[in-house]
Amino acid sequence: MTAQLPRPATYAALYETDPQQQAPGARTWLTRGANFVIAVSQVEPGAVLSRDGNPDEYFVFVHKGGARIEAGAERVDARAETVTIVPPGASRVEATAAGTIVRVFSNRAADLVAASSNNAVYADGAPEVAPLVPWPDPPAGFKLRHYVLADYVRPDTNMRIFRSTNLMVNFLAKRPVPRDVHKLSPHTHADFEQASLAVEGTYVHHLRWPWTPDMDMWKEDEHVEIGSPSVTVIPAKVLHTSRNVSQGDCWLIDIFGPPRMDFSNKPGLVCNADEYPMPAPAAAAA
Repeated sequence: MTAQLPRPATYAALYETDPQQQAPGARTWLTRGANFVIAVSQVEPGAVLSRDGNPDEYFVFVHKGGARIEAGAERVDARAETVTIVPPGASRVEATAAGTIVRVFSNRAADLVAASSNNAVYADGAPEVAPLVPWPDPPAGFKLRHYVLADYVRPDTNMRIFRSTNLMVNFLAKRPVPRDVHKLSPHTHADFEQASLAVEGTYVHHLRWPWTPDMDMWKEDEHVEIGSPSVTVIPAKVLHTSRNVSQGDCWLIDIFGPPRMDFSNKPGLVCNADEYPMPAPAAAAA
């Protein structure tokens, strides 16, 4: 059996590259992981981002500006720094002001997967990553679910975690000063990736690949500085931590697919846990 080469990280500095999609009033950059796709759109008023029949839920984060989000007979007017979970099926996001709109899809959005800037990184199917298995449907049914991030600030955590049936997004608190180099958090994920979306400020991502018996497959540590907006996709099993290095507000958003069980097992940590049940064995063990 041929040994698998270490999967490289993706560092997508969107501010330095051309968008993968262009439409009237909208420029969209697409970056994927094994189980998710991140679409970052710079929009003008009236620009429309639509999905004719998306197979599952997706997230809409209005970073700057505003948007009118429609799905079926429902409509939400979303201002800046809000997040909306959109149900499966046809949907429409219309910009009501100039700004930035981020959408996060699962890998079932096959057209977006194929158009992603780093699609070739996953030509082997990413066997080291656990497959995307949807969690149970929400008991109240699929519908637009809208959250104002400012309503979920807590003194005991810098996390604001939301999950759907297929994804989990952690809208970390903004950091107004550079992170203390003596208080970093290096860690690994055994069988899932982490995407870190920087929307404000400059970050350095520190990555260390595990050693294998074959020294020819070892990789050097990486310490990559990247600005905003950018998407960094960290492979499974890779030791990593990130720190903001610029002054002023810095904002990082972490994305996972499927939802993380370790976060979900902590009572009260997931902001909308009451709307999305965990898989039955996990729920019984919690």
